[in-house]
Amino acid sequence: MQSDSKKAIIAATIGIAAGISSTAPVTAAEVQQPTVVLVHGAFSDGSTWSKVIPLLQEKGLKVVAVQNPLSSLADDVAATQRVLDMQTGPVVLVGHSWGGIPVTETGQQENVKALVYVAAFAPDEGQSVVDISKDYPTPSGFSHLVADKDGYLTLSLEGVQKHLAQDVPSEQTKLMFATQTPTNGHDFEEKVTVAAWKTKPSWYVVSEQDYMLQPALQKAMAKKISAHVTTLQASHTPHLSQPSEVAKVILEATTYVSK
Repeated sequence: MQSDSKKAIIAATIGIAAGISSTAPVTAAEVQQPTVVLVHGAFSDGSTWSKVIPLLQEKGLKVVAVQNPLSSLADDVAATQRVLDMQTGPVVLVGHSWGGIPVTETGQQENVKALVYVAAFAPDEGQSVVDISKDYPTPSGFSHLVADKDGYLTLSLEGVQKHLAQDVPSEQTKLMFATQTPTNGHDFEEKVTVAAWKTKPSWYVVSEQDYMLQPALQKAMAKKISAHVTTLQASHTPHLSQPSEVAKVILEATTYVSK
């Protein structure tokens, strides 16, 4: 006859097993569903993605927008890294404009499974924005930059309305002008040390009517990184003027990751 202590051990083991078996299994879809991490560019903040985020959330995706301080490349990389470190599953990492720089630097992290560049810089190792752009005409929008005494840059109202986001309604461009995040001018001289696109599949949204980042340069970068390319007749802010089209590209990347 079994001792009372052995009976107690057996009963406890059966209880634990029953508890485990009653737990709902985690499906493959739940495990593989990626989080979309959005990285904004210069002269803006995370709210610049406000038209894209709901479209992605409607598809059941978790979305997080990084708040870059725009004070240095190191600071923006750290801000992006903190968000990536908080994610528990696969990530599709998306960058707009300057945001492509920290995306390129941090995208090598293991949980990042795909990169999406939205009218964004996609440098190689050892390159800065200045390096990438030196062989192309200076975009007209750069004539509308205003520097403060510390070297932080903003765009004039004309710069926002006619060069950054000329296809966005005026009430929104006025808000964009008023809520700009000043950007350290030295950021554009800082070089990345890693080019994540060399090991991660990439997508690129080219803006044909871009007055802040030359469309020819966008096409050259997209080709160099072997990206899946979507071309839009849009300003430098296609995520605001054509959010459905930009969301569609991000969803293509998430579908790829979920396979």
